[in-house]
Amino acid sequence: MLYLFIFAAVQTMHIQNMIFKIAAVGILVAVLNQLLVRSGREEQAMMTTLAGLVVVMMMLVRQISDLFQLVKSLFGL
Repeated sequence: MLYLFIFAAVQTMHIQNMIFKIAAVGILVAVLNQLLVRSGREEQAMMTTLAGLVVVMMMLVRQISDLFQLVKSLFGL
């Protein structure tokens, strides 16, 4: 029972760290986007936004993969 409590606490901290990383990427992309749009570089602003989206999606795919591996190991599949 204690193991499950510790595991849940560690997973909660991991999720919080992930949320902060995604927020940091979002803030950075938003600032860069505004700077590029105001300097007349709309195409580069769009590419920056797309790159930020790809980075966040890669982070999420890695976490989903880890989740599937955890479920697989828990159920012995």
